Amino acid sequence: MNIYDTVQQLVDKALEEELIEKEDAVYARNQVLGELGLVTFTPEGGTKESTIPDLLEELIAYAVEEEIIDDVLDEKEQFQANVMDHFLPRPSDLNRTFYQKYDQDPREATDYFYHLSQKSNYIQTKRISNNVSFEAQTEYGDLDITINLSKPEKDPKQIAKERQMKKTDSDYPKCLLCMENEGYPGRIGHPARSNHRLVRVELGGGQWMLQYSPYVYYNEHSIVLSEKHTPMTIDKKTFDQLLEFTEKFPHYFIGSNADLPIVGGSILSHDHYQAGRYEFAMAKAEASYSFTIDGHPDVEAEVLKWPMSVIRLRGSARAELAQIAEHVLETWRDYTDEAVDVISFSKEEPHNTVTPIARRREDDFELDLVLRNNRTSEAHPMGIFHPHEEVHHIKKENIGLIEVMGLAVLPARLKDELKEVERFVAGGSDAVAEHHQTWADELKAAYGGGDVSAFVEEAVGEKFKQVLEHAGVFKQDADGAAAFRRFLDTL
Repeated sequence: MNIYDTVQQLVDKALEEELIEKEDAVYARNQVLGELGLVTFTPEGGTKESTIPDLLEELIAYAVEEEIIDDVLDEKEQFQANVMDHFLPRPSDLNRTFYQKYDQDPREATDYFYHLSQKSNYIQTKRISNNVSFEAQTEYGDLDITINLSKPEKDPKQIAKERQMKKTDSDYPKCLLCMENEGYPGRIGHPARSNHRLVRVELGGGQWMLQYSPYVYYNEHSIVLSEKHTPMTIDKKTFDQLLEFTEKFPHYFIGSNADLPIVGGSILSHDHYQAGRYEFAMAKAEASYSFTIDGHPDVEAEVLKWPMSVIRLRGSARAELAQIAEHVLETWRDYTDEAVDVISFSKEEPHNTVTPIARRREDDFELDLVLRNNRTSEAHPMGIFHPHEEVHHIKKENIGLIEVMGLAVLPARLKDELKEVERFVAGGSDAVAEHHQTWADELKAAYGGGDVSAFVEEAVGEKFKQVLEHAGVFKQDADGAAAFRRFLDTL
C-alpha cells in the first residue's frame, strides 16, 4: 500500500472500532495527513489485513524515512500518540459519555472506556501480547506468573538524547501519574500522552481520576489517582475511599500499595490506587481461622491461608469496616514483636504499614489488610520481609500490590534464561547463567522426564511462592502462627 492507503485504512479501522463517526472521517484523515506533512491525498485503493498498531507502525516508518521524526523511541511514541489523538473525544465529551453509560450500568461505562483506551493504542495491546504468562499450582492456589516483555528497550540514540535533555529537564508534569499528563505531547525522557484520557471520579469528597495502565498486567488494569500531587499515605481516608470506589464500581476490586519504601510501589510521590476486573489468587484464598473484634459482632474477621500475613474483614456497613481497618492499622503501626523481627520504629523512622485491597461480595464489602514491615538488617540489606538473596535470580524487586495478590511480574531477562535452564535440565546444554546455576542443578537432579517447560514453570511458581513467604511478617510455621495470634490479641 502507498502511504495514502495506510492513512485511509487507519481511518476505516477507527470507524469500525467506533472511535469516530462517519461525519468525522474526512476531518480525521486530514489531521493525520498533516502529521505526515502531506498536502494531497492520492490513494490507490490498496488494503491488507492490519490492526491499528500495525498501521501506526507503517506511519512511523514513513515518518522516519521522510525525516519528519528521528529514529528514536520517544519521538516515535510521540508521533503515534499525536496521530491517535485525532480519533479521540475531548476529555469533557468522554466524561459525559462515560457517565451517561454509567447511569445505565457501571459495567457499560467501564467497558466503553476500556475499549477506547485499547483501540486508541493508549493500552499497548500489541506489545502486551509479547508477555509470557502462565499459572503455577501451589497450596495457596494458582499463582499468576508474567514475564514482562511489553515495554520497549531504549536504544543508544534514545539514551544519548536523554543525557542531553537532563540539562534542560522540565518538572512538568511533576510525575507520570499527575493529571497534567492528560493530552501531554511528551518529550525525551517523558512518555507521550496525547492519546491519554482521564475519567473524573469523586471519592471522599475529593476529585480523583480513573485511567487504564498502558501496560496492563491483568484484565482492565486501572489506576485511580488523586488530582493533587501529594505523597502516598495509608489512613482511614484510604479505607473510606477504597470502599466507596467498590460501591460506585462493584465489578472492580481496588487496592493501594503500601506507603513506605521497600514494601511500597515504584511511585510513592503521588497518591494513587490500582483497580481492575480480575480475581486474583488471594481473593479466592480460604480462611485459616476466624476471630472476633470486640464491639463489632456483625463483621466477619479472618486470617487468610496465604503466604503473606492477611486479615480479611467482611460486612455490609462500609463505614464500620473503615473504622475497624483504622484500628488495625493504628495498632499495627505501633506493634513490636522482636521474637519475629517485627519492630515498629527505628528512632522516629516507621516500619509498619499495610497493603489494603477492597472488593464487593454481593451486598457485602470485603477489605483485606496485608501487614507489612520494611526493616533491613545486615543479613537482609534489601529488607527482612523482602525477597531474600536465594530467590533474587528470579525476583528481587519490591513486592507491591500486584505481587501481594498473587501475580508475579518478572523481568524480561527470564524469557531467554528460563529456556536455557530448560535445555540444561533436559540435558541439552552444559551450563546456565551463573545466578541460576545452583537452582538449575537442583532441578536437573529432580527432573524425571516429561514436559520440561511445564516442570520449569512449576519451579518458577515455587520460587514466587517463596518470594511471598519471605515478604510475610508472620511465617507459615508454628512460631509465625503464634506470633500472628499475639498481634490479634492486641486488637
